Amino acid sequence: MNPRTVRIDPTLIERLPLTRDPSHVRQRLEAMEKLLEGLFVIPGINRRVGLDAILGLVPVAGDLVAAALGAWIVWEARNLGMSRFQLARMSGRVGFDALLGMVPLVGDAADFFYRSNTRNLKQIRRHLDKHHPSTATIEG
Repeated sequence: MNPRTVRIDPTLIERLPLTRDPSHVRQRLEAMEKLLEGLFVIPGINRRVGLDAILGLVPVAGDLVAAALGAWIVWEARNLGMSRFQLARMSGRVGFDALLGMVPLVGDAADFFYRSNTRNLKQIRRHLDKHHPSTATIEG
């Protein structure tokens, strides 16, 4: 198999738990962030990009879909009990990313360099590690 070939596990959706348990929410959010920001590596520069950057190439509609997926991450954070201030910051990141995405060429570069979903996931992880320490995963 070619190492550049992108393989998406077709059973990924089936394996993701759908409960409101914080550890299950964490798994879903990490899967969504990987889909949006790190689906595959661009050869030569070793930079991970995902669906967010690909959707950004479609004028207006692609940016709206990417913003909706980012808003879903914020909605899940709301269900975890994050503060309004944290939710406002996360919403601001998604909105800023969406607004930049509306500008031709600038938006495409912004999707490549500004990763709002990764930043939001990092904030959610800090919240989960503090308030739900049993959800922590060991990366290795």
